[in-house]
Amino acid sequence: MSETQTGVRVELAREGAANVATGLPVLDHLIGELAKTARFKLALEVAPESADEAVAAAGRALGTALGEQIAANAGRGWGMVPAAEALASAALDRDTEPRFVTNVDFSDIRVGGVANDVASRFLEELSRAANLNLHVRLLEGDDPQHVLSAIFKAVGAALGQACRPVPTTEEDQ
Repeated sequence: MSETQTGVRVELAREGAANVATGLPVLDHLIGELAKTARFKLALEVAPESADEAVAAAGRALGTALGEQIAANAGRGWGMVPAAEALASAALDRDTEPRFVTNVDFSDIRVGGVANDVASRFLEELSRAANLNLHVRLLEGDDPQHVLSAIFKAVGAALGQACRPVPTTEEDQ
C-alpha cells in the first residue's frame, strides 16, 4: 500500500481563496467555502489511492498545516453561518485530546454522487491533526448541499478566528 501524496499551503489573507484538488469535486467545493470564510489563501492537492483516503488525507494535511498557527495565536474560535435555509455553528479550541462532536448524521444521504459522511471524516481528521476540540451544530436546514455549505463555512469562520492573533488593547499590556 503506497502512501497518499498531499501538498498544502495556507496563508492568512484579507480575502479567502482556494485552489483545491482532492479528486472529489464536492469536497473541493466545501474546502473552498471553508477557506473563503476563514480568509485563508489555500492550496491543497491530494493524490489518493481511494476516495475515502482522499477525504482523510485532505483533512490531515489541512489540520497539520493549521495546527501550529492555531497554537501560536488565539487558539480558539467560533462562528454561526447561514447558507440559504441552513444555519450551522462551530466552536473550537486547542486540546491535548482532540475530538469532533456534532449533531449531524448524513451517512445515508448523497450529494453530487458522494456520501455526505465525507464531511464528518474530513472534519474528524482535521480535528485530530490540528489537536482541536471541534463542535459543530446544525441549527436549521433541510437541503443537504446547503447544510454542508453552512457547516464548512461555520468551521471556516472558527478556524479563521483561531489562526489570528488575539487583539490587544492598551489595558491588556
